[in-house]
Amino acid sequence: MPIHTSCEWAFLITLNLKQNMNTDIENLFKDKVLGHPAGLFVLFFTEMWERFSFYGMRVLLIQFLTMAAIGYNPGWEWSAENATALFGTYAMLLYITPIVGGIIADKITGYRLAVVIGALIMTLGHAAMAIETEFSLYLGLALLVIGTGFFKPNVTSIISEMYKKSPEKKDGAYTIFYMGVNAGAFFGMLLCGYLAEKIGWAYGFGLAGIFMLLGTLQFWLSGDLFGEIGKNPSKKHEVELPQNINEKHAVESLDGDDEPLNPFTKLDKILIAVSSIIGLGYALNDPMSKIANIDMFSAFQIGDFEGQYTAVLFALALFLVLVIGRILRYTRVVRDRMFAFIIFAFFTVFFWLSFEQGASSLVIFARDNVNRILSGNAAITFNIVNALLTIVPLIIITWVLYLLWKKTFSKIPYSNIVLTICFAGVWAVAGWMINRDFNTVAYGVEYSAIETPALDDKGVHKKDNDGKLVFNYTPITQNTTLSGTDKVVKKITSIAEPVTFKIGDKINIITKNNEGTSFGFLDDDRLIKAKENGIKLNRDNKIINATVQEVKENEVEITVSWFSVLNSFFIIVFASFFSKWWESKYNPSATSKYALGLIVMAIGFGLLAFGSFGVQAGVKVSMIWLILAYLFHTLGELCLSPVGLSYVSKLVPARMIALMFGMWYLAIAIGNKLAAVLGGQIENITKDYGLSTFFLIFTIVPAVAGLLIMALSPLLKKLMHGVK
Repeated sequence: MPIHTSCEWAFLITLNLKQNMNTDIENLFKDKVLGHPAGLFVLFFTEMWERFSFYGMRVLLIQFLTMAAIGYNPGWEWSAENATALFGTYAMLLYITPIVGGIIADKITGYRLAVVIGALIMTLGHAAMAIETEFSLYLGLALLVIGTGFFKPNVTSIISEMYKKSPEKKDGAYTIFYMGVNAGAFFGMLLCGYLAEKIGWAYGFGLAGIFMLLGTLQFWLSGDLFGEIGKNPSKKHEVELPQNINEKHAVESLDGDDEPLNPFTKLDKILIAVSSIIGLGYALNDPMSKIANIDMFSAFQIGDFEGQYTAVLFALALFLVLVIGRILRYTRVVRDRMFAFIIFAFFTVFFWLSFEQGASSLVIFARDNVNRILSGNAAITFNIVNALLTIVPLIIITWVLYLLWKKTFSKIPYSNIVLTICFAGVWAVAGWMINRDFNTVAYGVEYSAIETPALDDKGVHKKDNDGKLVFNYTPITQNTTLSGTDKVVKKITSIAEPVTFKIGDKINIITKNNEGTSFGFLDDDRLIKAKENGIKLNRDNKIINATVQEVKENEVEITVSWFSVLNSFFIIVFASFFSKWWESKYNPSATSKYALGLIVMAIGFGLLAFGSFGVQAGVKVSMIWLILAYLFHTLGELCLSPVGLSYVSKLVPARMIALMFGMWYLAIAIGNKLAAVLGGQIENITKDYGLSTFFLIFTIVPAVAGLLIMALSPLLKKLMHGVK
């Protein structure tokens, strides 16, 4: 047996690992499903369950925080401003931590272990949120942010390693993978949202956690399929040089020598540290200052301008000094291209601050201002359509699971069994949802209310469009004390429940939404909870005594979360069309795509502004406006979203890619935070100026941004120096 030195052993081990990895890649491509290695579909399902849990939780958070503390499905009754401040910080950090998670995976854990660590941390986060205490909420969100940092960048890194020798198949692989992303988002919002709104918030948060745990287990048990791929840290992250730019000739030396690299100076590192600390401080301070009145930046307040905004503007200025300073060290062509990239990143902020209203203000709008009740044939039609929307994708994905089972059961049997359990669970929840909706019956119920005149700002009795006097009606609850002057009248309302009542039955009902315009039946558990909440908060328990007067036709109340599902649905429907468009001779320029994305999304908000124009308090807007808004928002996303990241690799020198990727995600993070800050003003702006005015803000801002970047098209074309 030959004797080797330590260096020789290290070389042999490295060589052996590379040979093993090459063998693993070859083995993966032997077992194919739909023309791709079976391992891709393991990652497909891993990402699907993660997105299921993430979007399942995301669609509930604002609703839960802002829902009235006493009602059919009580929440915490936070103001929209406070709730969106917390959510905005959470959404912002989700785009920051993956940068750190990717570095840790590269240097320490390897991609696969990082995915498992992240998924386990996220599972604990979902479990904490299901407890529904203030501490567990903050802990849960923190764990989700940390877990996402480990998980998000490393699943795609495994795919990249798998397709190193088959780059021509990579586009198709990512297309399949992102179908998993959208399938997970679709089912997560649909099922978690339905459970939470119909049964209770803890059930929705809990379901998200269960599938996160099962998805983690499925991935962990599939390790034998991947061999050495993604198992060990790479130590050096490989980056493809863009547009054949040789960086050795792309950098101007600071001291006149032929400096081949553009290293970070001590000043650069200081600027990164200071701007990062202030930025993180702002992200944490914003919800703290609003929710707990703890303001770390109060000393920086200038007049009425909050100190945290002064600090964050200072941090942005430092960051711009850093970026511009580094860019100016490059030769003219590279420098111009990077300035073009910064312009794209700037306009990205305007897109996401509008688009991400779907996670905040549009959720509140759908709950309180949209007519979500369908009766008779409309209800039957919706139930059929909703059943098809649920079952058809489930059948397709279950078929993919069957193909994966056939190819890989001998190698990873336990992973396949866990996947089967996952799908059995999804089928069970989906079947229960569909059955519940088809068996929901509407009842006309009578209750007593106090009638009072509706007065305008001047104290004059209001009249409707037909000249009739308008009255307000306050339901008489179990805690109501009547005075001798109160005018008591009988009112009829409708409730829809999967419960059988007879005419004359005495029941208890309670308000369902914050506007107090819809009602739900209180079963024994909800009745006890309403009484306990009334005593705990020392408030009216809002329990109303009612009598069933009529058994009506079928009726369904569409959940708030159902509208959020439309984004994923429209992406699945239209993604292939846009892909073919971009590959055709009619492929627009980058600036045209950006302008189109911003303007198309603005049209969606314009439709909401039009649909809600002149709507009086208590009057519901037709759901068609919200459906159309989500359609245009998705079309705008398909125009703009794929463009940005591709231009990182096209416009940025290799040594700057890490920083510029960070800058790109920082732009998205800022957009998400601004979206939440502005979305939190829906209640204040609606109260002072009307709902239509609120939506006009998100019509005008992206439309102007779209027109502006279109006007900058000649400049950007010049700065890009031939990059297409």
